[in-house]
Amino acid sequence: MATLGPKHLLELPVALRRAALSQALTPIAPRASHSRVPTSIKSARRQYATTDDAAPHSQSSVNDAEVSHFNKLASAWWDPHGSSRLLHLMNPLRHDFIRRCTAQEVRDPAEKLDYLDIGCGGGIFAESAARLSNVASVTAIDPTPEVLAIAKRHQRVDPLLLEPNRLTYLQTSIEDLAQHSAKQQFDIITVFEVLEHIQRPTPFLTSMLQHLKPGGWLVGSTIARTPISWFTTKLVAEDILRMVPRGTHDWNQYIQPQELRDWARGRQELSTSDGLGWQVMGVVYVPGLGWKEINGSESWGNYFFGVKKTG
Repeated sequence: MATLGPKHLLELPVALRRAALSQALTPIAPRASHSRVPTSIKSARRQYATTDDAAPHSQSSVNDAEVSHFNKLASAWWDPHGSSRLLHLMNPLRHDFIRRCTAQEVRDPAEKLDYLDIGCGGGIFAESAARLSNVASVTAIDPTPEVLAIAKRHQRVDPLLLEPNRLTYLQTSIEDLAQHSAKQQFDIITVFEVLEHIQRPTPFLTSMLQHLKPGGWLVGSTIARTPISWFTTKLVAEDILRMVPRGTHDWNQYIQPQELRDWARGRQELSTSDGLGWQVMGVVYVPGLGWKEINGSESWGNYFFGVKKTG
C-alpha cells in the first residue's frame, strides 16, 4: 500500500491531514473518549515539509468558515482589552523582528519602503507601519468585509493615514491581488497570525513571492504544532481563560519552523542562510508582562519567521 511521504502531508486539506496524522500515529483504533485532545497530539516528533507538487486545489486561500468567525469578532478589534488583546500586545514585537531581519542591509536613508500586510484584520499592524518615517506605503488586504470596515473606520481617526497611498485597504486574497492593486511588488510582505488559519500553506506562501521585490523580506508569525502549543493555545487560552474566542485555532494547521524553512529551501529565489536570509524568534505570553522573546521557544510555541528574496 502506498504511503504519504512527509513532503506531501501539508499539501492535504486540513480534514485529510488530520485523518492522515491520526492514522499514521495511532497503531490501533483508539477507544471512545470524551477528551478534546487531538489523537495525533500524543506524538512527540512529526517533521514534514511543505512542497509545491500538490494535488489540484482551489486558487483562493480564503476559508469561508474563517471569514465568518472573524466577522463576528470585528466590533471588538480595536478594544485593547477585548478578544484581540493579545494581538495589540504582540504588535511592538512585530516591528522589532522586522528591524532584526533588515539590520544587516545598507539602504539609502532617503529610501522609503512599500509594505504589503496580508490578513490585516482590523489594521493593528498596518496602521502602525503606515506611521513609520521610513515607510512610503502600506497595502493591507483581508477577505473579511466586516473586519475591513472596522479598519477603514479606525483609519479615519488619524489624518496622516488618509494621505494618498499612505494606507490602502483592499478586500481580496493574495491570489487575486493583481486584480485589485496598482502596486504589484513590495519591499516587505507581512503575514502575521495567519498561517495557522490556512488549510494549504504551500500555495498560499508561494503566491506571495511574485509580489516580493528582489532583496525584500517575507515576514510572519505563527504557532508550532506541539503538545505544549495545544495546551496553551487551545485548552488554556480558548477553553479555560477565554483569552481567545473558542474555535479561533485548529491545532492541526499549526506549522513547525523547520517545515517553513524546508519550504523556503525549495525555492531558488529565497535565501535561507542563518542571520542573512533566514531569521526566527520564539515568543511567549507571560501574564502581566505581555509577550517576551524566549530563545528556543520557537520549537514549541509562538514564533516569528523571516526569509529574504535574493537579488
